[in-house]
Amino acid sequence: MPGLKSSWSLHRRQKAIGKERETMAQMKRKRLKKWILAAAILLLLGILLWSIRITDIKVTGSARYTEAEMTNLLFPEGMDRNTLYCLYKERFQPHREIPFVADYDILFRSPSKVEVMVYEKSIVGYVSYLNSYMYFDKDGIIVESTSNKLEGVPRIEGLNFGQIVLGEPLPAPNMDIFREILNLTQVLSLYNMEVDKITYNVKEQATLTMGDVNVFLGTSDDMNGKISELHDMLPQIEGLKGTLYLDTYDELKTDTMFSFIQE
Repeated sequence: MPGLKSSWSLHRRQKAIGKERETMAQMKRKRLKKWILAAAILLLLGILLWSIRITDIKVTGSARYTEAEMTNLLFPEGMDRNTLYCLYKERFQPHREIPFVADYDILFRSPSKVEVMVYEKSIVGYVSYLNSYMYFDKDGIIVESTSNKLEGVPRIEGLNFGQIVLGEPLPAPNMDIFREILNLTQVLSLYNMEVDKITYNVKEQATLTMGDVNVFLGTSDDMNGKISELHDMLPQIEGLKGTLYLDTYDELKTDTMFSFIQE
């Protein structure tokens, strides 16, 4: 009966191989189902994430632009409101160049809420050059060139400059003049006073122009006291036309009389 045993053994092996193949096929089908299910979940998750949009935008640190203006500059299109796309741009793409803005950060407070922190360029004045307004910072470096006049920034006149280049310092004979301009504009800001222009003579003595009134300040000495006196005298010179001389101000004297030459 050796032949019968051999046939029976072969049959068992074939049956085992068949079961093994069926088991492997079932495992493949199960794995395929798992992959399809995982892909479907990822696709659904991606669709859900892609549909999340930024609806709440808060802007801080911007004095030159309103919140609405900054929002329109940074989120001009519908795609820019997509949370994932915005996150990608913030992490991997260069920021937009915005006039008078050094840089900004977009902070994600929630999937639909962001805070934009704006870092503005430090500007103390501007000069007119080739039909453009050239704005400079406290170090005298030209940081912006535009045909638009920025409110609240005084025009500087009387200083002789050569060729003016964006990103380069103004070629002034005495670079200390920019520290004096910065100090003067800071004191004016402290008293919430705006001037049309600041003119320097050959001795680098300053004159403010406020409407029809010129205010001769003289040297940079005691500048805080001079501007304080000017602030107190504004109601008296309102509506007048002429020149007020504050160059004789002396902080040690409390009874100093200042002359006003009316035109």
